[in-house]
Amino acid sequence: MSPPHRRGPVAALALLLAAALSSCGYGSRAVGVPDAAPAAAEGARKLSASEVRVGYFPNLTHATALVGVREGLIQRELGGTALKTTTFNAGPAEIEALNAGSVDIGFIGPSPAVNGYVKSKGSNLRIVSGSASGGVKLVVNPDKIKTLDDLKGKKIATPQLGNTQDVAFLHWLAARGWKVDAASGRGDVSVVRTNNTVTPDAYRSGAVDGAWVPEPTASKLVAEGAAVLLDERDLWPGGRFVITNVVVSQKFLKEHRDVVLAVLRGTVKTNEWINADPDRAKASANTALKTLSGKELEPEVVDAAWPGILVTDDPLATTLKAQSDHAVAAGLLERPDLTGIYDLGPLNEVLGSLNRPTVDHAGLGTADQGR
Repeated sequence: MSPPHRRGPVAALALLLAAALSSCGYGSRAVGVPDAAPAAAEGARKLSASEVRVGYFPNLTHATALVGVREGLIQRELGGTALKTTTFNAGPAEIEALNAGSVDIGFIGPSPAVNGYVKSKGSNLRIVSGSASGGVKLVVNPDKIKTLDDLKGKKIATPQLGNTQDVAFLHWLAARGWKVDAASGRGDVSVVRTNNTVTPDAYRSGAVDGAWVPEPTASKLVAEGAAVLLDERDLWPGGRFVITNVVVSQKFLKEHRDVVLAVLRGTVKTNEWINADPDRAKASANTALKTLSGKELEPEVVDAAWPGILVTDDPLATTLKAQSDHAVAAGLLERPDLTGIYDLGPLNEVLGSLNRPTVDHAGLGTADQGR
């Protein structure tokens, strides 16, 4: 790719976007919280590293991590190598931890992964697997908004300037011919950047008329009386688009490929476990959330949220490229060169050993990958 460069308003917006991305993400605090993961098996053989540090969010779209850690499915593959986990409430904080070497492997959304890769000029991370698809909805106040056309003139929340859902909403509005200034959110529809933790309060108070948000925030709003107006799955071929990837520090991948392979065997087997028994997996994820946050989700919230999320090993690389193109079209990102953002060699090795179909990097893999 030899992308054209954009100047002027885009450069100015980049500064604003960088500030937003450094301050918030899916949640409210840009800090990591160490968690208690199952201990390594005593006397078991260690791999090339004595421990591996894994970061993720206490969020249903990170179900692979929630369940894989709680049920010991990832630790089992690591043997005597200890799994150390940390949860984050912001994508940029997790990228910073990866860059600083305090996290080796992370579960993270596509926008922070792309932003981290671009800002480091391709030197800090690789996407090595998918984790989840879907789990994003446009939910609205049914007394004010009954059809998609009724959105004009209304206030709709997204989690943050330039995050995955913000980009998707801006792209969808533009496709309908509506004009919105990406930086300010002002236009035919008012895009109100609101932290997911306070979006239900903002909806309840009437400060916003709806929200384009991931789970479980969407289902929390439905529990407050909101109605689902649009499921983002309906906008993508086959109803699939990446919402969570697995990324790894390039340094760690180079020095401890056997550990990365073990973690990926754990995630693949976790996804199989989740898909084989969704009810048990749902309960496990909610118990993990209670352990991490001190409070589990209300049953009606998790029951509504769970069916919209698909755990998957496939990183759905074509959809990450499309999401990046949408951010460029919205003026939120200069056209990036994402060649090399994926290294699916370890995942495809794991899938091959389990007689599963391999997955594709859509032309964005490292030079030594065949697909």
